[in-house]
Amino acid sequence: MKQPLTVLIIDDHESVRAGVKVALARAGHICVGEAATIAEARAQIAHTNPQIIVVDLSLPDGNGLEIVTWARSLSQRIGIVVLTLNSAKDYLLTVMKSGASAYVEKNAPLAELISAIEHSAISPLSFSAQGISGVITRDLEANSLTHRETQVLQKLADGLSAGDIGLELFITQATVKTHLASIYRKLESKNRIQAIIVARKNGLLIN
Repeated sequence: MKQPLTVLIIDDHESVRAGVKVALARAGHICVGEAATIAEARAQIAHTNPQIIVVDLSLPDGNGLEIVTWARSLSQRIGIVVLTLNSAKDYLLTVMKSGASAYVEKNAPLAELISAIEHSAISPLSFSAQGISGVITRDLEANSLTHRETQVLQKLADGLSAGDIGLELFITQATVKTHLASIYRKLESKNRIQAIIVARKNGLLIN
């Protein structure tokens, strides 16, 4: 027999909280508390120490992602399931990067929510959501370096200045700087050193 999970429900709609509570009870899990705002959620998390939190992103006093990032900063073991009306697939990446364990739309079957809750208990840092693989693929494609950007990055790692890179690649220094700006954005880096470190970690450089 599986062990019951302790769950805190964070949603400003009483009907939603009631529905989730019923689903939890039927699945053999325990609702240890409810919260309708970010402030209440912080207090309840501290008071009840739940294994899982189910959180809506639209709350009266702010965005539920505040709770997601805050809860994840407190614990790497807590399961965080985002339950929302937002069906935009690209929003999945924002939720995933904030530290959530799973993402479920409110119109999904309750069985899907329970599955996400149980998944988050086992693998809190392994994100689960319908359609996430396609979204990640599109994100990687959108942020992949072009052939020219890869050339510029390699020259940068070799220690060349923007002017020297331009001379070697037969492009203007202004064009080099444009490529560098794009490289920094795609690698989420602020400068040359950060970009090179990220590039090496991801195998983007020859040496």
